Amino acid sequence: MATTEFQVTGMTCGHCEMSVREEVSEIAGVEDIQVSAKTGKLVVTSSDPIDDALVLSAVSEAGYQAVRQA
Repeated sequence: MATTEFQVTGMTCGHCEMSVREEVSEIAGVEDIQVSAKTGKLVVTSSDPIDDALVLSAVSEAGYQAVRQA
């Protein structure tokens, strides 16, 4: 299992969380998504490591910006 954490800006509500979750869930291999508008945190768990660019693109598609946390 691989877990990657991102900081997302612009989310303000549950609908924002749902939009991000829907887009990220379309990435092959994603097994779990934890997203919080309150903290701006997005944690993606996958069976194998996923290219950060795929997650960042999915977040962008949902209308938000994200950066990977170290």
